[in-house]
Amino acid sequence: VRNQWYQRRVRKAVVSTQSTGSMGYCKGGCMIGPSILNADLSRLTDECKRLLDAGADYLHLDVMDGHFVPNLTFGAPVVACLRDKFPGVTFEVHMMVSNPDQWIGDFAKAGADIYTFHIEASSDPAATIQKIKDAGMKPGCGIKPKTEVEPLSTLAPTLDVCLVMTVEPGFGGQKFMSDMMSKVEYLRKNHPDSNIEVDGGLSPATIEQAAKAGANMIVSGSAVVKAPDAAVVITELRNVVLRNGDLNENPELDQ
Repeated sequence: VRNQWYQRRVRKAVVSTQSTGSMGYCKGGCMIGPSILNADLSRLTDECKRLLDAGADYLHLDVMDGHFVPNLTFGAPVVACLRDKFPGVTFEVHMMVSNPDQWIGDFAKAGADIYTFHIEASSDPAATIQKIKDAGMKPGCGIKPKTEVEPLSTLAPTLDVCLVMTVEPGFGGQKFMSDMMSKVEYLRKNHPDSNIEVDGGLSPATIEQAAKAGANMIVSGSAVVKAPDAAVVITELRNVVLRNGDLNENPELDQ
């Protein structure tokens, strides 16, 4: 059952050509998104270029407000600066904030493509999703490890990205929680065409578990960013996902 999605000829994934991008198809349905939080933030433009040159499909930007999670990172102005440097790159902002509705307009203006909020932070997730769409971005929604998967599953038909956290959000470098794979399997079984993203502790040592469970969007921080050769790690992560799903890297695309 877990490979039902993979058996389809064409897999749906998020591809954006501009900040107002449209839904399209990516190679094999697998996307690797390095988390720039683990990069040298004093050289952020150079670091992003390095990761994109290494084969990253999108950039995962962790936004933390110091309230929803015990850490503070960056906001919309940083995203706007990066957008100027990388006009055709897909940016996913992972909003680890207490009031995700508050920042939708700012990040849309800054040029974010995918706005992924946490279900735990929204009093009305369906309304938040609609606001994201109205702002011209693709909606994503995530769950923390202690949150049940069923509420996210209910929202899945309205989402472009379903995120399952495989560590407690807030800090990089944590150990991968393999028991979260049952949530990924549940989502893949019930929503075979959805984009299912995993974030936290993803590396060559743990990617097989995520791939077998049915994840197709892989966020990797330290394992990619701190690697001597990021391209080698990105290729390995992608190949494992493709192999476990019997995917073709260049499938015939539906129009």
